[in-house]
Amino acid sequence: MPGQDAKDGPLQAEIDRFLRFLTLERGRSGNTVAAYSADLTRYDQWLQTAGVEELSAITAAHVEGFARDLTGSARTIQRRLSAVRSFHAFLVDDDRARANPSLGVAGPTSPARLPKALGVAVIQQLLESVSADDPVSLRDRALLEVLYGTGARVSEVVGLAVDDVYGADGSTRDLLRVVGKGDKERVVPLGTHARTALEAYLTRARQALLSPRQRATASLFVGSRGGPLSRQSVWGILSTRAKKAGLTEPLSPHTLRHSCATHLIAGGADIRVVQELLGHQSVQTTQIYTRVTIDSLRDVYYTSHPRARS
Repeated sequence: MPGQDAKDGPLQAEIDRFLRFLTLERGRSGNTVAAYSADLTRYDQWLQTAGVEELSAITAAHVEGFARDLTGSARTIQRRLSAVRSFHAFLVDDDRARANPSLGVAGPTSPARLPKALGVAVIQQLLESVSADDPVSLRDRALLEVLYGTGARVSEVVGLAVDDVYGADGSTRDLLRVVGKGDKERVVPLGTHARTALEAYLTRARQALLSPRQRATASLFVGSRGGPLSRQSVWGILSTRAKKAGLTEPLSPHTLRHSCATHLIAGGADIRVVQELLGHQSVQTTQIYTRVTIDSLRDVYYTSHPRARS
């Protein structure tokens, strides 16, 4: 009965029970619970229209039919199907259903999202625009050089300590120790430009930024008030510097990481080396950068070769 109120549907009482479970036992946020509620109400209404009158009558064919009728992006459809799967799994775990009819029902495959990478000239424009000699500018130049030069995650960079940079002889190392996901350590090379910028920051800027109460802090990068930089602060610094450099496209610290990897692959770096540099557990994660490079090659070819297009 398509016009019937959703609360009279075959699943509404069970949906309410599931939403209470998410709130009280799983501690899910109000927004998350609201999203589950909307998706499951849509499912309940579809079942009413299909003539389903009780929970035990739902089959895999019903779930597949619901999936086929969903509209929107692949990600939206997958989210709605995920809500249905979680709901049915809950019913089985709670002994309110014997089987899970959503098992094996696959939604559309989301296209691989290619990482955004800046061109080498754009990166150079950004970095060279940070050329002033004041403490904040010296810090920002070193920060951006390290992010792009190492391809490290922003969380890894803000977690660096001064001792991670200095060697036993007091000079700046050409290798940097970073701590990545799962507290896994790895060593990344520190290029000449990043080392030069770091030395300028450490010798001429860092102490000036530290407040008297923060003199003993071990953090490499500190804010204008002397405390350790946060990830949010790095986003703000990058946004401000990009605007001053005249860049209009949206940037994030991850953009610099993507750019580093893409430029390495384009320059002939072995994919296994790039995997190690970025700290990817699987080489498949790194292989997406080869796709970026191939797409760039294709674009250049079709816009440049005289026989590429009719």
